[in-house]
Amino acid sequence: MTKILMVCLGNICRSPLAEGILKSKLPQNSFIVDSAGTANYHTGSTPDKRSIAVAKKYNLDISNLRGRQFNISDFDTFDIIYVMDKSNYKNIIALARKNEDRLKVKYILNEVYPNQNYDVPDPYYGGDEGFENIYKMLDEACSIVAETLI
Repeated sequence: MTKILMVCLGNICRSPLAEGILKSKLPQNSFIVDSAGTANYHTGSTPDKRSIAVAKKYNLDISNLRGRQFNISDFDTFDIIYVMDKSNYKNIIALARKNEDRLKVKYILNEVYPNQNYDVPDPYYGGDEGFENIYKMLDEACSIVAETLI
């Protein structure tokens, strides 16, 4: 079983959307997809209402997800760790214990734009259109991930 972790800052906007999108594209009996944040601001919280709304618009329900903070043991649990931006990457790499841990960490948008290390913008302080935009970015990247893994 392949285990994939999506990581953003607070685990209420980008990473829960990425989790929900990728889960919808993969067979549940062969894959586990989860999400986490590099910070503990929203531990136990539901995703941002705007993330929930944009997911619902595309027939995904992420309202049952709860925020959690990335833990060093996630390197042992997950095969692939996708980060949303450079800050997330630096924070996760700083926790890596060995090269094997570092090799698991990837930028999600590198699936669409190889080796470019583009950020998925954090929509938290913006309006609804930011959530729509990141949904489309993540949907495209997750489609490529799914095609590669299945």
